[in-house]
Amino acid sequence: MTATAIPVEPPAPIFGWRRVRVVLIACVVLSLPLVPGWQISYAILYGRIFFVGLALLCVFGVFERWPRRLPRWFARWALQVIAVAIAVPFLVAIAYWLTTLGLDPPWYKDKDRLGGYSAMTMLALLTAPWIAVAALLRQIKEVAQKQALAFELERSEYERRALDARLRLLQAQVEPHFLFNTLANVRELVDRGSPQASGVLGSLIAYLRAAVPRLHEPSTTLGQEIELVRAYLEVMHMRMPDRLQFALDVDPLARGLVLPPMSVLTLVENAVRHGIDPSEEGGRIDIEVRRRADRCLVRVRDTGAGFGTGGDGLGTGLETLRERLQLVFGEAARLRLDGVVPHGVEAELDLPAREAGV
Repeated sequence: MTATAIPVEPPAPIFGWRRVRVVLIACVVLSLPLVPGWQISYAILYGRIFFVGLALLCVFGVFERWPRRLPRWFARWALQVIAVAIAVPFLVAIAYWLTTLGLDPPWYKDKDRLGGYSAMTMLALLTAPWIAVAALLRQIKEVAQKQALAFELERSEYERRALDARLRLLQAQVEPHFLFNTLANVRELVDRGSPQASGVLGSLIAYLRAAVPRLHEPSTTLGQEIELVRAYLEVMHMRMPDRLQFALDVDPLARGLVLPPMSVLTLVENAVRHGIDPSEEGGRIDIEVRRRADRCLVRVRDTGAGFGTGGDGLGTGLETLRERLQLVFGEAARLRLDGVVPHGVEAELDLPAREAGV
């Protein structure tokens, strides 16, 4: 499992609309303190401030990209703020020079214009670095949010892979459980020299041919699961025809619903192993499947030995099934076990009704 690389965001466009919009608004706000003492048109005042603002934005953006590498002890944000502060007096001077071309005397020899230059420079020095810092803080916050989202996506991917690995492990635990138990039943018939051994082995081969490939699938449909249950019960019925009867009652509307492979089969195999096999009289297994709106109910009821008389309890298959259901459905799935009077066990699966492919 390899870590997901977190992409490095490229610098924003120097004259992107968001940045230019900030400059427009900031220039309006900064021009207001200068209006009372201003003697010429407001357009020239705003034009000078706007020129300085765009030029400072250019300086901010250039040092955002250049130089590509800085000493580890020198932060890029510090370089940007210092560059903005140093550029202010020069850019204000250029703005005055461009707006006073052809006038005599030059602006730097005119007392009023020199006073305006000083006021604008002082105002820009007091505000431009702080605006740059605010922009940097906002940029850092956005980068942090994007990195947090990337880390969250990466964590979700790790969790998904862990769940997949856990499901595969649980299904690997289920596979030999069914295979070895069924083969043990065949061996018992062979050891007894029963003429039913060949028929049971043929049914077992047909069952395994259908069942084993589905053990490694993440999900199956109830229709496929019921067919496996039917094949399994036919094998068990051939082994003990006088001691096992079964019936299936399946709602057609539930056949397309998805669930983890071998979920119903686990309940049926548990009923055979811990209910019918330990009972001297055998018993009957009834499987009922019903869809009710957005829920699906699966009941497996046996009239076997019941709780506490099956020799080794209800086995580990049900605990494994509970864990598999929780991994797939979370708290939305429930497995309930109840005793049946006079003897037997009823297992009920209550699942969300999820269609295949949804």
